[in-house]
Amino acid sequence: MASNGVNGEIPEDANEHCPGPQSESAGKADACAGCPNQEVCATAPKDPDPDLVSIAERMATVKRKILVLSGKGGVGKSTFSAQLSFALAEADRQVGLLDIDICGPSIPKMLGLEGHDVHQSNLGWSPVYVESNSNLGVMSIGFMLRHPDDAVIWRGPRKNGLIKQFVKDVYWAELDYLVVDAPPGTSDEHISIVQFLKSSGIDGAIIVTTPQQVALIDVRKEISFCRKVGIKVLGVVENMSGLKQHLSDLKFSRVSESGSETDVTEWALNLIREKAPELLDTFACSEIFDSSQGGAQKMCLEMGVPFLGKVPMDPQLCRAAEEGRSCFEDKSCSVSALALKGIIEKLIALE
Repeated sequence: MASNGVNGEIPEDANEHCPGPQSESAGKADACAGCPNQEVCATAPKDPDPDLVSIAERMATVKRKILVLSGKGGVGKSTFSAQLSFALAEADRQVGLLDIDICGPSIPKMLGLEGHDVHQSNLGWSPVYVESNSNLGVMSIGFMLRHPDDAVIWRGPRKNGLIKQFVKDVYWAELDYLVVDAPPGTSDEHISIVQFLKSSGIDGAIIVTTPQQVALIDVRKEISFCRKVGIKVLGVVENMSGLKQHLSDLKFSRVSESGSETDVTEWALNLIREKAPELLDTFACSEIFDSSQGGAQKMCLEMGVPFLGKVPMDPQLCRAAEEGRSCFEDKSCSVSALALKGIIEKLIALE
């Protein structure tokens, strides 16, 4: 692992999940088995990574660093990261949002920044700033792709190298918050960001999940990961906690015995207007995921971590994410925005 590495960099012929030639587990970890550099890594002296000093200097202007994690994909983690960043910026905080989901960078779209490029100055790489709020800067590999449909097919060493560049070379200036949106699970990206930022201090992690047990199984692993690497769990957010929307926004249909479907929305809404118009001001609620075993709140109690709150599945929030805008800018996302606001107020109270 170290035969062709320079200054502690992970060489190109390293195994996937390489811990790095300067790691204490270099040459000894399970991921090292069969690597052509295994013997060299296991016996070579471990010098301090000089880049860690540069990273610490770069991060000295960042007051708080928060990781946003999830056990599984598809739980709305990146949507939460985007809306958390919008909310903090709208609360007059200087915010940086770092997208380290190298293979699935969705943050540029969720902040309305698709098509932007990364620029470089004598101070380093410049974040891309949200046009509607200059308090919010973003960095993502999504800005470096020639086309948004391009796949990033990288093994661990290349991903780790780019993450190091993000934290070493991006000039954030003075930040109140650096929000790091990580990919699902506990893989190379998570190990790298912890290794690179730990010397400058990580304030904690927020874990996003959905209520069902099949998602919570992986959240327990995420909590275990945080404990092993010494990161405080700031709390767990239960996202998509039931569908909640105005009754007037629902669609109604009839399904025949043969399975054919007929839209009867206009008839149903007219009937409601005629017979019970007050219902049009109510919300329709439905449980999408099974939470009969207590959901994230019960799991938090069992594992001794804070429960930050529930965010319902709100079609208007999904639309805001698709359009790359804040859900707090108008009243269309009233259901989800109110829940998110309560969670974010808890985080701000920790300052």
